[in-house]
Amino acid sequence: MARRPITGQTRLAAVIGDPVRHSLSPAIHNAGFEALDLDWAYVALPVSAGGGADALAAMATFGLEGLSVTMPLKDEIAAAVDVASDAVTALGACNCVVRDGDRLVGHNTDGDGFVQALTEESGESVDGKSVAVVGAGGAARAIIDALGRTGAASIVVVNRTLDRAERAAALASVATVAAADQAVEAIAACDVVVNATSVGMGWVPGGSGGAADLPIPLEGLRSGQIVADIVYQPLETPLLAEARARKLVTVGGVGMLVHQAAIAFEHWTGQPAPLDAMRAAVADLIS
Repeated sequence: MARRPITGQTRLAAVIGDPVRHSLSPAIHNAGFEALDLDWAYVALPVSAGGGADALAAMATFGLEGLSVTMPLKDEIAAAVDVASDAVTALGACNCVVRDGDRLVGHNTDGDGFVQALTEESGESVDGKSVAVVGAGGAARAIIDALGRTGAASIVVVNRTLDRAERAAALASVATVAAADQAVEAIAACDVVVNATSVGMGWVPGGSGGAADLPIPLEGLRSGQIVADIVYQPLETPLLAEARARKLVTVGGVGMLVHQAAIAFEHWTGQPAPLDAMRAAVADLIS
């Protein structure tokens, strides 16, 4: 299928943040638009910290249909949208803005994107599962919020800093915390283990690093677990490699990347996202 020419009728969406030129979002979304023959285009726009409110005003002025939001603007945008979803209100972070008439509506698609990817790739629902989430940053918080809303029986937040873990755990009524010296027991007791930190990013197979590239003590892994990692570069992190060596079900970070984008795509266009085309666009760039 030939790519549609950009015309005066083309609808526009963009990703904003700093840095943003490295973003895979333009490739993902433009592949989706092309697969459905939609007259849309998606670009990356650098916006520095402090510029979130101005970026939203520009979105309204120029008639952009949607924005993806990355660091360091997620909190600024959450505070500036006209309407915030429940997830945005809970997290204080917004990664997706939709123009709805004169209103700019904020969503956070990260957590739901993770849950959808986990379900699709593992073949298992999170409903009734016990989950260990390693980390307490923005991604971890979104995942904890989504797990709490989608029926996880229990969530344990494992983090080196207990007060951050406690703040993250407060997002879900079924969540508790575990200190670093309790990590092995806490992880071993769970059905699903999630690395929601950046540990392992940029790892090169065969390179040095050892335990420094692993977000959890491997003693916590046991038969029957699902192990997920939100890192997608490399495709196979040290954690996933170790989990696969133990014959565990693994879920890589590309799924969350694609599914959170797909949810935004559907908010903007009203069309089911073409997941296969969006995945293929990522595979072409990071395989």
